Formats: sequence, C-alpha cells, structure tokens
Amino acid sequence: MIARISHRIKKAIETDDFPKLAEALYENTKLWTALALDVIDDKNLLPDELRARIVYLADFTRIHTQKVLRKEDSAVALLEINATILRGLKHEGEPA
Repeated sequence: MIARISHRIKKAIETDDFPKLAEALYENTKLWTALALDVIDDKNLLPDELRARIVYLADFTRIHTQKVLRKEDSAVALLEINATILRGLKHEGEPA
C-alpha cells in the first residue's frame, strides 16, 4: 500500500496534477494515521522507541501534507519517508 500511494504521489508531481496529488496525499495521511493508531494501542508489541518514531512520522506527515496542499512546500519529503519505510520493511524481510 505504501508503494502504491507513493507511486500515485510521484506521478501527480511529474504530471503537475494537483487534484491527483491531493487525492494521493489524502490516502497517504489516512495510511499514516492508521499506523499511528495501531502503534499507540497498548496491545502493540513493538518497542516503545519504534512506536514513538512511527507516531512522530505520522504527525510530521500530517503537518507537511498541509503545507503541500497550501503550496508552501513540495511532497518530496513525504516520498522520502515512504521510501525509507519501504527499504526498512524490505530489509526486515530478507533472510539473515
């Protein structure tokens, strides 16, 4: 899902399609909100430090998305965050 949303953000940037960018950013914000809600649950077994970082990234994503929608900043930072998460997930799934 992160890869699909990132692809939509990137394509909207490349084609200068602001309505499509807004849609993709909405989906990205929903994703990060869901991740944050999952990690703040007391039943979540991730380490506290990792949980805190995910909540921070969700908050950053929400704030930065607002800047992008107001055309005060670009969505590149959001793409970089998603790419970093995808690399981490890929690395985690690799055999030791």
